[in-house]
Amino acid sequence: MTKTILTVDDSESLRRMVVFTLKAAGYQTVEAVDGDDGLAKAKEHAFDLVLTDQNMPRMDGLTLIRSLRRISSYERVPILMLTTEASDEMRAKGRAAGASGWLIKPFDPQSLTDVVKKVIG
Repeated sequence: MTKTILTVDDSESLRRMVVFTLKAAGYQTVEAVDGDDGLAKAKEHAFDLVLTDQNMPRMDGLTLIRSLRRISSYERVPILMLTTEASDEMRAKGRAAGASGWLIKPFDPQSLTDVVKKVIG
């Protein structure tokens, strides 16, 4: 069965690159334009992985992660941050919020698919 990934980012061009990369690796994707949109879509559908940016309007990535972790069906779903934020402090905040991993933009497509395969197969 094909795994489905929710990708949350306010940058349309980045979402396109992520979706292109993930589809080429055999995954289905659903796009969300910000944290609010991502949370709404996560409540409507079950995803095998959530990939989110940090800096977005209306709801940032850390708030999205905390909100998802309060939903029982997302307690164990892997959530990866794909962001320009690289500081140890921000990574620690991500871990505390419930992030499963951290990837830095710009991303290498092969690295992204390697991490996704490692996390969800």
